[in-house]
Amino acid sequence: SGGIMGDNNKDLTHFWNSTCKAASGGREGGGGRRRTLAVSKFRIPDAGAFVDHFLRGPLDYVDRKGQTQMLGGQESRGVLRKISDMLEVIMKRMDTLSKLGNTTDSHRLDELSSALDRIQPIGLVERIQAIAQNMSDMAVRVEQILQRNMASNRVRDGTLGQCETPKDPRYPNCVSKMDWMRARWTSDPCYAFYGVDGSDCSFLIYLSEVEWFCPPLAWRNQTATPTLKPRPKTQAVFRSDIGTLLEQLGTGKESLSFMKRRMRMLAAQWASAARRLDDKLRNHWREQKTILVHVGFLTEESGDVFSPKVLKGGPLGEMVQWADILTVLHVLGHNLKISVSLKELHGFLGVPPGRGSCPLTGPLPFDLIYTDYHGLQQMKQHLGLSLRKQKCRVRVIDTFGTEPAYNHEEYATLHGFRTNWGYWNLRGQQYMTMFPHTPDNSFMGFVAEELDETERPNIQRNKVKNMAVVYGKETSMWKGKENFLAVLHRYMEIHGTVYYETHRPPEVPAFVKNHGLLPQQELQQLLRKAKLFIGFGFPYEGPAPLEAIANGCIFLQPKFNPPHSSLNHDFFRGKPTSRKVSSQHPYAEQYIGRPHVITVDFNNTEEFDATIREIMNSEVEPFLPYEYTCEGMLERVHAYIQKQDFCSPEAPFPPGNSSSTWLGGPPSPFTLLPNSSSLTWASNSSAYASWPPLSCAAASGFAGGPVEAFSALDFQCEALETEMNHLLPAFSAEHAECGLQQDPLLFSCAGSGAKYQRLCPCRDYRVGQVALCRDCL
Repeated sequence: SGGIMGDNNKDLTHFWNSTCKAASGGREGGGGRRRTLAVSKFRIPDAGAFVDHFLRGPLDYVDRKGQTQMLGGQESRGVLRKISDMLEVIMKRMDTLSKLGNTTDSHRLDELSSALDRIQPIGLVERIQAIAQNMSDMAVRVEQILQRNMASNRVRDGTLGQCETPKDPRYPNCVSKMDWMRARWTSDPCYAFYGVDGSDCSFLIYLSEVEWFCPPLAWRNQTATPTLKPRPKTQAVFRSDIGTLLEQLGTGKESLSFMKRRMRMLAAQWASAARRLDDKLRNHWREQKTILVHVGFLTEESGDVFSPKVLKGGPLGEMVQWADILTVLHVLGHNLKISVSLKELHGFLGVPPGRGSCPLTGPLPFDLIYTDYHGLQQMKQHLGLSLRKQKCRVRVIDTFGTEPAYNHEEYATLHGFRTNWGYWNLRGQQYMTMFPHTPDNSFMGFVAEELDETERPNIQRNKVKNMAVVYGKETSMWKGKENFLAVLHRYMEIHGTVYYETHRPPEVPAFVKNHGLLPQQELQQLLRKAKLFIGFGFPYEGPAPLEAIANGCIFLQPKFNPPHSSLNHDFFRGKPTSRKVSSQHPYAEQYIGRPHVITVDFNNTEEFDATIREIMNSEVEPFLPYEYTCEGMLERVHAYIQKQDFCSPEAPFPPGNSSSTWLGGPPSPFTLLPNSSSLTWASNSSAYASWPPLSCAAASGFAGGPVEAFSALDFQCEALETEMNHLLPAFSAEHAECGLQQDPLLFSCAGSGAKYQRLCPCRDYRVGQVALCRDCL
């Protein structure tokens, strides 16, 4: 037809052979045969109909209601039958051609060659591609026709009128969701997975039974939804063997190998610490939790930038912390599922296939989910709407912390706190940090290896008084440090652990003895000999200084003036915190301090020189804060798991109108502590159920009870305002105004304002365990 195909069998054979050869990159015979089989489910009569219909383009149009319709349903079915017939003829011709190719009849081959020469296949490949695309489109449209026919049959069978969109004021979004489904139901395969087939009935069933936007349908044979019985509670038992944990973690990444080496190295200390904590908690029943741990930053989809750097001095702090988190959860006796890939995550969550547009129909089998910011974003993509119901179970491992102003999506967007991280509207304590920066978040931490009583005196005897080790594995950290290194070199022998491939990095001075990257145990031996561990100002807040101090080193670090923050330093820019960092390791400076930690201005040569001489004449014992021991971390995480509950409704604070009953009436629920500006709960007040237990003015910042807190502190509130402001509750002396916090998610102790004197909660704490109050266990 149209000069492309004729009745001549040779020409027809040539056409199909040329088509298959062009489409399969020059393969003949078998290749063409396979392509025939791939499309043989279609039925077509002759070349004329084949080319005429498919080279014209699509056979549908869009009606005035915006719905796609087929032109001539019966005609289209006839076309499909003709396609199939045509392809069957072609396949027979291909059989003949195959046999012909296997003969030695040169005369017939010459005839075939002559026929091929008469055909000019100009634009043939483009035409065949257009045909293939139209055939694919035709298959989709026929499937839609069949689905609509099935829907029509259901209507004829007695559901006529029952699939009209209900107008129920209790479901105001039903109409708009139906319109969306009509237009977009094919945008995600998960809708078809739940039975959506393009009919209004299927839309209503989905929107009423899978999602919750439409009312239940009376004509559906709905049995009572079975009440899900809660899983029986099982007692958690401490574990001393980490073998099953190592098997769960898997292989294939250098980052996983690093984490497993660390787990093995500390296994004995974890077992010993578990026995001690078990004795301490002997009378406490601990519930075993089912916990999903998804390490998002190790997935290929997030880039997994850490694994290639493990052997080149890259940052290992995150992997140290994650290795310890996995170990502590395992040793505490909980049931773990570990995911380091999207495939594993998808399997554990049991989400329907597709792009995450559909919610889960059942609850997740996890009590808790530990992940990071990468993993949280991946869970949002796969859980879709279901994440909203599961967010209370999430714990985000967040090295530097997330302040409430950045966490509150609406507030962050309106007030310039929106960054690439944050804005998840979680409770502040669902973010778990590496160090205890702020009470707004929970302190997760990690552990450092602890010396036993026999090792401590040996280390003191073997210290080399003039030996210093530099904290800096990457060459970039050494740039611009020549001046104070020269001062240090006057007094001490300097050792480095900088990664190098073939020769000494040029940034490292020749007088430095560089060991290259060392395995953890060899680094420990180096630290046990050294007197000084010196930081260059970066990396911030890593685990290495604590390991050095635990091995009897003095940690010398630079003071930052002005402090580093997101306002003046690229490293913090974009992070969800306004915290001002006064030194390389604020925890070491504030919680440990002298004689183990000395913080000075490295740019002041005289001060730096005097400090080095002071260090050489001093002796310190190895020291490790309890909260960074295995037992301390076990104790802290045990308390979080058993006590923190973000899924139950928040404990109510006193109603807003209770202020009037307290003023001039019954005594205030707060009393001022002696010689202090702090409040505590009055003895005649009933404490509200919460964890940690309320102390001081823990509840005073919300809309309820705050007036008494201001009055007890002698603030005269001439005006009282309630608003969303992360600096409230606070008192403005300039206008004698007291500001109350409207949104509990914004209640915070982070940030400051020149016009405000802030009102913040306080509590006591356990010695060596600042994250827990005295009654928190």
